[in-house]
Amino acid sequence: MTTAALPATTGRPDRRRLRVLCGACGAHALHDGLTDTLYLLLPLLQAEFALGYAAVGVLRALYAGAMAGLQVPAARAAQRFGGVTLLALGTTVAGCAYLCLGAAPSLVVLGGVLVLGGIGSSVQHPIASGLVAAAYEGPRSRGALGTYNFAGDLGKMALPAITAALIAATSWRSATMVVGIIGLCGAGAIVLALGRAQVVSAGHAAATAPSATPARSVDPPRGGFPLLLAIGIVDSATRMGFLTFLPFLLRAKGAGVPEIGAALTLVFAGGAAGKLVCGFLGARLGVLTTVFLTEGATALGILGLLPLPIGAALALLPAIGIALNGTSSVLYGTVPDLVAARRRDHAFGVFYTGTIGSGAVAPALYGLLGDAIGLRPAMLLVASIVLLTLPLAWRLQRILDIVGEPG
Repeated sequence: MTTAALPATTGRPDRRRLRVLCGACGAHALHDGLTDTLYLLLPLLQAEFALGYAAVGVLRALYAGAMAGLQVPAARAAQRFGGVTLLALGTTVAGCAYLCLGAAPSLVVLGGVLVLGGIGSSVQHPIASGLVAAAYEGPRSRGALGTYNFAGDLGKMALPAITAALIAATSWRSATMVVGIIGLCGAGAIVLALGRAQVVSAGHAAATAPSATPARSVDPPRGGFPLLLAIGIVDSATRMGFLTFLPFLLRAKGAGVPEIGAALTLVFAGGAAGKLVCGFLGARLGVLTTVFLTEGATALGILGLLPLPIGAALALLPAIGIALNGTSSVLYGTVPDLVAARRRDHAFGVFYTGTIGSGAVAPALYGLLGDAIGLRPAMLLVASIVLLTLPLAWRLQRILDIVGEPG
């Protein structure tokens, strides 16, 4: 199995669970920081290589597409080589990609480097989230996964802000090389944190703990997971489309690189709060109510952002971040409720493939629309498409009611 569970016979299960959670959170923070630092670099890459919005979207799609396409293969490879080993190796590859990014002499080389970075980052989500889900079985799983998702946004806040400060002091090429070194150091930290967690495969734990009871005695009703995946795809496409266009919208309002870096930090700060709060809010209010709140607020926030001057726009961004990223914690935390325990690893891989894949395709499609109809109309379209999640969430809640989830 890809994931790991703590055996019931260990002397200090809570401490070891905490080590797994901390290690997975650290990996999530680093990889999400590496992934989303690219948004800060997109306007600089556009100027460096004379690109249009569609080409910028393709660059983002190369990274995210490679990351999405290898989610399920990464989960399977972890069964053979070990999750911690593969997670550390992938982090090393992602760090090396940023080192090469700073030295990329041409657009072709740049594209190859971004694909390499996506390959390295593909291992994190299915392996780390599976570790957390297996370590925190039962009702605690949703809160633990919400914490794990919250950690990702801490990385999104910190690394783009660090990169923006480095760019202001040196150059974007030098800054990306420093980010690469941070990634390599993170790979070593993952080995130290998770290598000593003394985790075993979930299947082995179940087999060697006779008193343990399975999470579900019967398979959940069919149809729930595809609906959850559809909501995740639309939500991810909206998030990636918005984040791709945001630097250009802010630049049109007169913002420079430091302001754009600060803006991304504000969005991700709100997102961090949203993921942490909504993970627990979803457990209390249910998927339907939480998705209605977050996705409705996302649409309204994007609409409100367009006419505002730069100062007011920056003030609004944390609230948009809460709504924009809050949905994902509810969705990730619901995966264990809709699949049997034996299929959880595969389900996480499929879920991340779909959501990250839509995030890879969305910037390129929205970029084409941006070139054709303009930046602001394209942002209006992003705000409209997110509302497609509402009828899907209503149907999903009816299925969750069958398995006893809160409504």
